[in-house]
Amino acid sequence: MQKELKLRYFLEFAYNGTHYHGWQYQPNAASVQETLNKVFSTLLQEEIDIVGAGRTDAGVHASLMYGHFDSEKVTDFEKLLYKANSFLPKDIAVFRILPVHEDAHARFDATSRTYHYFISTKKDIFNNDLSWYYHHDLDIEAMNEAAKLLLTFTDFECFSKTNTDVFTYNCKIKEAYWKKENNTLIFTITADRFLRNMVRAIVGTLINIGLHKITTDDFIAIIESKSRKKAGFSVPAQGLFLTRITYPYINENESI
Repeated sequence: MQKELKLRYFLEFAYNGTHYHGWQYQPNAASVQETLNKVFSTLLQEEIDIVGAGRTDAGVHASLMYGHFDSEKVTDFEKLLYKANSFLPKDIAVFRILPVHEDAHARFDATSRTYHYFISTKKDIFNNDLSWYYHHDLDIEAMNEAAKLLLTFTDFECFSKTNTDVFTYNCKIKEAYWKKENNTLIFTITADRFLRNMVRAIVGTLINIGLHKITTDDFIAIIESKSRKKAGFSVPAQGLFLTRITYPYINENESI
């Protein structure tokens, strides 16, 4: 009997990372990847291993994330979507299951990723897990002037977690800016790729700019030093969201 052909699918989903030790599977801690793998393996009655578009650290959220998996048993997309959301815990939601070409890769085919970091300037007891409360006055104009400088550099080793397994520290940042909405400061950053802990370290360093602890010249010197020790602190994980990932073959609003 001829074996059925496995086809490749993209999964579009979101998660509140509060109770997870990041995206990637961990042997002794709950992860988003493991949770999704278990549910889809159960529903499809075959071993499913979802490859994510990237790794988020413990406590970091994703309002939009992609992963890919191979299966020979996906037939009714709407039914599978409904069942998956019924089986998944309340802090993970699946939006779409998309058939893609056999070589499509959720991580390597992504052309850009966007993160947002949320700072609450007023204590919000209903939003503790989704933003960082920081009450000190910050010079947003100075922070935006420094953020613009990020677009003129490519090597961001100074903002990377040490002892990582990357081959290059080069990233192409396409946008980086702050805006204020009522009692919330929002940092937006888009790049072709990100290093581990990069966004949280950038935010921490820009906060030092906003506090006038360092100048824009200092900021440039920090980047050029390639030293994590010279950059600012890493802000807490709960304020960080992965919010957008783009692919050349996925329309964000319609199935492909």
